[in-house]
Amino acid sequence: MQRIIYLKNMATEKAQYVVALISEFASYYGISTIEAARYIGRYGAFDLYDRQYDYLHTQSFKSNIRDISAYCKRMGGTL
Repeated sequence: MQRIIYLKNMATEKAQYVVALISEFASYYGISTIEAARYIGRYGAFDLYDRQYDYLHTQSFKSNIRDISAYCKRMGGTL
């Protein structure tokens, strides 16, 4: 529930991009979108993308998935 509230507070354009990114991340790792959102949120990558959105949305989803994965691993993630 907390992550849904977080997305509501983001600008619509940012929120749409993050939703698409979650979907791509989930597909890449073969997990559900809910699992992907929980994983990304657990390791703080939503905050990273909120702060760096102006740059990151200009990059490919593949590049952003690699960045999310690396960031989450540095924060303790295991995917």
